[in-house]
Amino acid sequence: MQKYEMLILLRSDLEDEAREAELKKYADIVSSMGGSVEAFDKWGVKKTAYPINYKSDAFFALMTFQANADVVRELDRIAGISSNVIRRMITKVEEN
Repeated sequence: MQKYEMLILLRSDLEDEAREAELKKYADIVSSMGGSVEAFDKWGVKKTAYPINYKSDAFFALMTFQANADVVRELDRIAGISSNVIRRMITKVEEN
């Protein structure tokens, strides 16, 4: 298994319960497909570098996890069709 990081930008106008449910959904996908979530850092609402869909702020969260490549494809697919996700980026973490 490889180590990955997923940066998720959620709509800033989401209620706390909806935001937590959305973030939990991604952690559950990793767990259900045999991976493990190492950390979930919630950075809060921050300004974006440029407007995205006419919004200039978003809720930032970073999930660090270990999984196989099929988990990464599924996370990207689910985040891509979610109306609550503004942007997402999954990167492989190089081990030293």
